[in-house]
Amino acid sequence: MFRLLALLGDIIIRFTEETGRILILLGSVLKEMLSPPFEVGNTVKQMYEIGVKSIPVVLITAIFTGMVLALQTFTGFKRFGAESMVGSVVALSMTREMGPVLTGLIVAGRAGAAMAAELGTMRVTEQIDALETLAANPVKYLIVPRFSSSIVILPSLTVLADIIGILGGYLITVGLFGTSSVVYWRRTWDYLYLEDIYNGLIKACLFGAALALISCYKGFYTKGGAEGVGRATTGAVVVSFMTILISDYFLTAWLFE
Repeated sequence: MFRLLALLGDIIIRFTEETGRILILLGSVLKEMLSPPFEVGNTVKQMYEIGVKSIPVVLITAIFTGMVLALQTFTGFKRFGAESMVGSVVALSMTREMGPVLTGLIVAGRAGAAMAAELGTMRVTEQIDALETLAANPVKYLIVPRFSSSIVILPSLTVLADIIGILGGYLITVGLFGTSSVVYWRRTWDYLYLEDIYNGLIKACLFGAALALISCYKGFYTKGGAEGVGRATTGAVVVSFMTILISDYFLTAWLFE
């Protein structure tokens, strides 16, 4: 019994310490974001690394997600004669939920792991210590560009995923099942509101901030050489995934109540 309580207490203490460190790092990042000089060139480079290189994976995921949604929805709705509503379901599902969540997970798995590995390697090879020795702020130079880029890139990728997902639903509904193209687009625009799109982009923006902060934190405080870099990379992906999925529930309850 006492061993179980000790284990539970140890977990709570470690969780509290990790949360406190992340919040302190977030405060430093927000402070440095607003303080000149601004790392514009480095930020643009990170936009390319995080965003442009993620486009192929996002496109493939989005189009097949839209196609699966249309396939499953059409099959179900056909039982009670509501096939005309497939476009609405695909559009609302992509803009409100699937677009931002899947984009966040994809970027966390691809770019988030890269952030953690890169910063972790710099930490264990003492490159970050060298920056501090040269009076350079490693948070401003290394973390702020990645954080800023993720906040901008995630909504942009989400818009792309939404459009491609809706087109994927169109291909199945109209191309495979032969329903009316006019009906698909009419139902899509009749029930899709701007607030659905905006709230989905708010989700994406917060997911981008979360995954960048967690990935950079895991890499920045890496210990234990090459093995530690591997643990940091794995931890960054797992914690980012959990954070996105858990926060998605609370954001949905807040934005779409």
